[in-house]
Amino acid sequence: MRTYRLPVIIERDEDGWYIGTVPALKGCHTQARTLPGLERRLKAAVRLCLAVEHPRPPRHTFIGVHQLELTA
Repeated sequence: MRTYRLPVIIERDEDGWYIGTVPALKGCHTQARTLPGLERRLKAAVRLCLAVEHPRPPRHTFIGVHQLELTA
């Protein structure tokens, strides 16, 4: 069994749901009402993505998150 360390982007929508996205795995995302629930669902989603599409995800190094604000 391999151990993976994958960056995850977590956002909260206007209804209070947490949304998690794994940028290293195309199409790998899920949502939940709580952060612990989101982590459980993310692990399941990553396992599925690895089994189906991505036997070896690209090695990404997490740098940070930036929130951009602009008026357009």
